[in-house]
Amino acid sequence: MDQASKPIKRTGRKFDQVLSGARDVFMRDGFEGASVDDIAKAASVSKATLYSYFPDKQLLFMEVASAECNRQAVDTLAMIDRTAPVRDVLTMAARQMITIFTTRFSQRIFRVCVAEADRFPELGRKFYESGPAAARGHLIDFLTEAQTRGELRISDMTLAADQFLELCKADIFARAVFGISSSFTTEETDRVALGAVETFLARYGTE
Repeated sequence: MDQASKPIKRTGRKFDQVLSGARDVFMRDGFEGASVDDIAKAASVSKATLYSYFPDKQLLFMEVASAECNRQAVDTLAMIDRTAPVRDVLTMAARQMITIFTTRFSQRIFRVCVAEADRFPELGRKFYESGPAAARGHLIDFLTEAQTRGELRISDMTLAADQFLELCKADIFARAVFGISSSFTTEETDRVALGAVETFLARYGTE
């Protein structure tokens, strides 16, 4: 069994300290530049305590990325009333997704996973499963519910979900990834979010 497949010890009062400290250091220094000494110092724990939770830095980075993706998903789901009209739900979801993938943390995580994909493919897989794949799963669930109510007509739910997610990335995502823009106005994000919803409903809406 390799290190990445070993179960992580998620109990103990210092676990959250370790994650918080690691998040700060990874944000500041990136994956390659982050040192175990700096992470332990930021978390106010000993290196022995740090290693008791995470035998290597790769596992720790994966846990930080996964925890952040899960937190964002929980926050987003709590904000959205899935019984509301499909246009309202998709609009709120689009705005929230744009907000998430344009944050500095999300952009840093994305760049690190891409940069380390050849050496540590498990990083990319873990990020994909806890981020994009999880978002697609939640979206498929909602689209299925909306179709049951007669608000949508979709033959391929997975493709439709992927199309909506990609529509939400129009213009803004590329500018963020390549460092062209680090922040976006409400007008800019609404232009993309509302455009994504209009395009999606023009293809799959029943009204």
